Amino acid sequence: MRVSVIGCGHLGIPHAAAMAELGHEVVGVDVDQAKVDRLNAGECPIYETGLPELLAAHTATGRLRFTTDIAEAAAFADLHFVGVGTPIDADGRSYDTGQVFGAIRQLAPHLRRACTVVGKSTVTVGTTVKVTELAHRLAPAGDLVEVVWNPEFLREGHAVEDTLRPDRLIAGVTSAEGEKAIRAVYAGILDAGVPLFVCDPQTAELAKGAANTYLGLKISFINGVADMCDAAGADISKIVEILGIDPRIGADGMRPGIGYGGGCLPKDVRAFTASARQLGADRAAALLLAAEQINENRTSTAMALITGALGQRPVKGARVTVLGAAFKPGTNDVRESPALALAQALEHAGAVVTVHDPQAVPTAMQRNPELEYTDDLPAAFDGADIAVLATEWPEYRQADPQDLVGRPATPLLVDCRTTLDPEPWRAAGWTVHQLGRPGK
Repeated sequence: MRVSVIGCGHLGIPHAAAMAELGHEVVGVDVDQAKVDRLNAGECPIYETGLPELLAAHTATGRLRFTTDIAEAAAFADLHFVGVGTPIDADGRSYDTGQVFGAIRQLAPHLRRACTVVGKSTVTVGTTVKVTELAHRLAPAGDLVEVVWNPEFLREGHAVEDTLRPDRLIAGVTSAEGEKAIRAVYAGILDAGVPLFVCDPQTAELAKGAANTYLGLKISFINGVADMCDAAGADISKIVEILGIDPRIGADGMRPGIGYGGGCLPKDVRAFTASARQLGADRAAALLLAAEQINENRTSTAMALITGALGQRPVKGARVTVLGAAFKPGTNDVRESPALALAQALEHAGAVVTVHDPQAVPTAMQRNPELEYTDDLPAAFDGADIAVLATEWPEYRQADPQDLVGRPATPLLVDCRTTLDPEPWRAAGWTVHQLGRPGK
């Protein structure tokens, strides 16, 4: 098929590359000419595992290209994915869908034949109806333009894998033609046995918010239990194992730490909470708000653990190495990153902070230029009074503690993600503190 992807960010670029991998001819559309030039050269402006290789492969063959000309995309494609950003609105509680409607206003006047517009962005319930009305009013093709909502369920760091091999697809449709178009564009995925849930648009819109909000609830729940473990001297890792063996619960997503971040979960939990209130589901809103509050307090919890690990030494003046800047491993995204929030809190408390990250140093420097950065892992430990693991990159789990023990002023490590096996570190002479786990 001939496909366009409107919006080339953390959602659009992986989606465009994956559509090319599935065999479609793809044109990506973005307003940033410099970004488009880089993409056409096969250069990836974001980091996602496997994405640079996929992008380079398909731009080289010509199957995937990028443009700033939306009229060109309208003339070329029969199916248009809309994957622009929907940041949190000025009220802090709902989605700003301005970019979605802006994309439709630019695209629709060029739609002169039957085609399908497929929304990928996360939106407020009811958005599909409004988008459809706008597209039909502005498009010369009128109601021959089908609108389908097909929310993404990508995990950042796994966006390519999750696009090509998702665990499910959802299509919010109002006609058989819309469903037919979705089945055609995803034929290669559906043939592999991935289930497709066909539903009305409002169900599709709510399903995305519900999925991400449940993940937020699960993370906040286990972080709350980790705090109880700290108070009781219990071991959160064992509790996760015990809970996770129950098929009704499962251990996936229950990793205690300093909370969720990124461009999706925080805003989706806030917006879903707002939707619950607007729909009159006040008790549901109260439950969701509690999950938000636990997440927002994780930086304070981590600061308390670091302060306790330092003992009599004050945070002010301490040389602190923060391991991790991205909000999670596998990406260079630092939006609402708990790791950077913690680094910033330490800097505000008077610590001398150096941040290491395998991929996110350039993006972190743009967001927090007041901090010091390095991409040399061993050198990051030099002279440190304390090292703080804030993003669970595999590079940190694979590091040899024996090789690092001589570099810091004090071999003191605080694992805020409860991701390391502490015993090899302790055997090498390190003092290790972890959230929700006893022992030093």
